Amino acid sequence: MSDVLSPEASTVMNLPRRDAQDKLRGRTKYTVDRARPDTLHAAVLRSTLAAGRIRKLDVSAVWDCEGVRGVVTGQDAPGLYGIGIADHPLLAVDTIRYHGEPIVAIAADTEALARAALKAIVIEIEPLPAVQTMADALAPEARLIHEDWRSYDLLFEGGARSGNIAWEAKSSRGDVDAAFARPDVKVVESSIGVGRQSHVPLEPRVAIGSWENGRAHLQTSTQVPWTVRNVTGRVMQLPPGHVRVTVPPVGGGFGLKFDASIEPITAVLAKMTGRDVILENTRQEEMATCLCRENAEIVIRSAVTPDGEIVGREAVVLMDAGAYGGEQVFLTTMTSHTLGGNYRVGAIRIVSRAVYTNTPPNGAFRACNGVYNTFALERHTDEICAKMGFDPVEFRKRNVLGDGDLGPTGQVFEDDVLHPMLQRMDALREKTGTVEHLADGRLYGKATTVGTWFVFVGPSAATVNLNADGSATLVTSGVEIGSGTMVQALPQIVAGQLGLDPNQVIVREADTDAAGLDAGVGGGRTTVSIGAASVAACADVREKMLRTAGEMLQTKPEDLVLANGRVEIAGRPGSGTTIPAVVAHAQATTGPISGSGSFTAKNTPAMSGCAAGHFVDALDIPVFVVHEAEVAVDPDTGHVEVLAYRVVQDVGRALNPRAIHSQIQGGVVQGLGYALHEEVTITADGRIAQDSFEAYRVPLAGDVVPVAIDLYEGAPSMGPLGTKGAGEVPILAVGAAIGCAVANAIGKPVDKLPLTPPRVLRLLRGREPKPVYLHIAPSWTQNTLG
Repeated sequence: MSDVLSPEASTVMNLPRRDAQDKLRGRTKYTVDRARPDTLHAAVLRSTLAAGRIRKLDVSAVWDCEGVRGVVTGQDAPGLYGIGIADHPLLAVDTIRYHGEPIVAIAADTEALARAALKAIVIEIEPLPAVQTMADALAPEARLIHEDWRSYDLLFEGGARSGNIAWEAKSSRGDVDAAFARPDVKVVESSIGVGRQSHVPLEPRVAIGSWENGRAHLQTSTQVPWTVRNVTGRVMQLPPGHVRVTVPPVGGGFGLKFDASIEPITAVLAKMTGRDVILENTRQEEMATCLCRENAEIVIRSAVTPDGEIVGREAVVLMDAGAYGGEQVFLTTMTSHTLGGNYRVGAIRIVSRAVYTNTPPNGAFRACNGVYNTFALERHTDEICAKMGFDPVEFRKRNVLGDGDLGPTGQVFEDDVLHPMLQRMDALREKTGTVEHLADGRLYGKATTVGTWFVFVGPSAATVNLNADGSATLVTSGVEIGSGTMVQALPQIVAGQLGLDPNQVIVREADTDAAGLDAGVGGGRTTVSIGAASVAACADVREKMLRTAGEMLQTKPEDLVLANGRVEIAGRPGSGTTIPAVVAHAQATTGPISGSGSFTAKNTPAMSGCAAGHFVDALDIPVFVVHEAEVAVDPDTGHVEVLAYRVVQDVGRALNPRAIHSQIQGGVVQGLGYALHEEVTITADGRIAQDSFEAYRVPLAGDVVPVAIDLYEGAPSMGPLGTKGAGEVPILAVGAAIGCAVANAIGKPVDKLPLTPPRVLRLLRGREPKPVYLHIAPSWTQNTLG
């Protein structure tokens, strides 16, 4: 009777956010609020050139400036860091690779004094020709952005590299050439382009560094405390155990705060000065160096039979890494699973390359490259249907992945999820009704799209301590970034396992000294990975608690149940004793009750030889979505209005439906910004032009459209109680749904985002140039480095 799944029913509830009141009333203490009155303030000298050689750097005069306590250059933290490749210096040493690259950091009594002291730095930089586009970077005679790329430490093996190509990942299954050579197929090819997207969390990146007992202590707004720990140790040439990272509440992340570029600066300055040092990006610094969602170029072609079978598919994706490989190296892996997802394909070959350019580095952003790969794949699917006379929805119903189908790396998918989800979309549409009448004379379009994403699992650890009052304390390295996972889902899971109310579960802030390793908050992994580790920890606690209660009640542990803060004899409500009494007895006899658990991926197999350069060869927990948009396009202004939006989302099991609904609503709005408004451009001198709220157009209240939502439950998942991550995936198919709907409205192909009014007008008037990326694949049979 003590099975851990017995509390399942009590786990599902619309639990309100426990942090809502404090955040609304301004009581939440973010990182910047943790600075003490004697904390020093740091400022950073950044390059105003996109490419150059540092010929002279003299900081001696800075020490004479008022209030200056510390000055650091690249010589003070010489280690290189990165993901996959260690190519990134903390501060530029001799080479400038992007506009905004940090060169010198100063700590002073106030921020104003630190910024004033930056003027005393003597620096001479010899300009170099900036390589600002991927086309320029891949040209035969292109200047190498990293001349010593061969000497960099490889932190992960398998990816091909060459010149300005930082990393290549590829997947190949079946005889692709034979599929395209078949006489009965039609070959359809599409070229797609997307721009960058800025995260703009309300809280910029900020860190406080201190030096305590010969160790660095970093309080920081981050999604990845263990990454910050390891990067800081690497660049300071310290054992990672000499770095402690604690994380206050985070004011939004969206993937931006996977970065670990400012925390080591504060640690170096703290060691030098013996004082706490805070470094907070200004809004301009934040947006000028913001690790945008990368701009990308995609060429995709498919071989399709007259009856609609996709027998072959081939694609090449170029991802602009910016000046350093960083997260783009890892994200090349995603392409196979997103651009190669959604549909059953006979033979497939996909190549994804991260390309160095002299522009600010790009990074992870909610659903990473899945957002634009889904746009590319769904627009390509609609082009297949247009050229071959298929109904787009029926074509999707015929070809979406089902039970036993193969992914691009040879992974065998389990269960049939997308087919019933498309049927659920039909029912949702019928329930809500279409709204073509709201177009009111404008051009009307509707589109249904699908998307494949996954939960990035990775390692997590959890410890649960039972307290004397019967409450439980959960200790993990998880971070609350605004999604509610740490304050809703995890308390629900722990409470359900231990027979408590969720309000009795205390969740500690992340502390790498107190909690075990965690891969970080992102990829929809927190509820799954930390939740599973928490269930394992609770199993340990349950066993100890039931054993102690059995001794107290002279009853076998297997005849006891946990519910409502009590340990009771099964079938005898009101019997037994309270959890506080059990805890008190244990503390007096055997010791405090606590338990620890861990979790990581099960490593779903891929077909041997189908993947190279992949950090993730197969999807441990695939997640699917179906999105539908109705739009109206003003033919005179090019303005696109979203009239209605519908989502059917695979959630595995919804522990807190209201919380998932809020994540879907927010993800769709963020996706609307990507699809319609948000445009990042690089100036002639290599600077991001949109470096303020005034210059960067995010969705406003008037742009928000209510989303009709259907949560699809029951798809397989290794997550606790059958859960899947629900916060990452809502943005996945928004660009695709809007792009396809606009194309249907205007009757012209849409192959680039965002669909700003000027771009839509150019499309309507036939003046928008179609992207033709010849530098991607001059020959489809020679589209890989090795």
